[in-house]
Amino acid sequence: MRSSSDKPVVTYVLIALCLVVYALQWVIGESVTNALLYYAPFTIVEPWRMITAAFVHSPTNILHVAFNMFSLFIFGPILEQLVGRIRFLALYLLAALGGSVAVLLLAPGVPVLGASGAIFGLFGAFFIIQRKLGGNSVQLLIVIGLNLAIGFFIPNISWQGHVGGLIAGSAVAFAYVQTRRPNQAKWQIAFIGVIAISLLVLTAIGVSSLY
Repeated sequence: MRSSSDKPVVTYVLIALCLVVYALQWVIGESVTNALLYYAPFTIVEPWRMITAAFVHSPTNILHVAFNMFSLFIFGPILEQLVGRIRFLALYLLAALGGSVAVLLLAPGVPVLGASGAIFGLFGAFFIIQRKLGGNSVQLLIVIGLNLAIGFFIPNISWQGHVGGLIAGSAVAFAYVQTRRPNQAKWQIAFIGVIAISLLVLTAIGVSSLY
């Protein structure tokens, strides 16, 4: 992996964006929430919602944004320093997209919002990288398992988004660890491109099934 000694600027910016949006949800009202959440039937006309949904949270449940931002604060700096800023941003956004794609395919009639898909992507990435480095992953597996289980048994939680983000984040991290040497940079870009294109193809398939 490529490490960086710089401060985790991307992580802090992502947290700040989510908190600013959350504040706007309180100040301006539900129009902010409605403009940014993801609802599958809007995918063709407003595809950006697949990403913006990761920056908006439930205004009636402060634990929603608190848990996601706490998780980002814990895992984000470690991953950002391990893979670098640009790769970390790509990981986060592709995981967020993966969560939305899973919702499109598995629960297209349910509006979703929150950074949980991206956060699960970080969980998956951390697991893949930790395994590659020879670390003990038991505790992380327990955390992932418990949080996935919560999504299946507690209403109003999108387990589809969690699973989609987890898979996408794990795939990106796998590409990183398999192409970590400097002379493999082109292969790394190619692999990440394949992941991104695959998500877009799945999006097209999901959209076609709506009509």
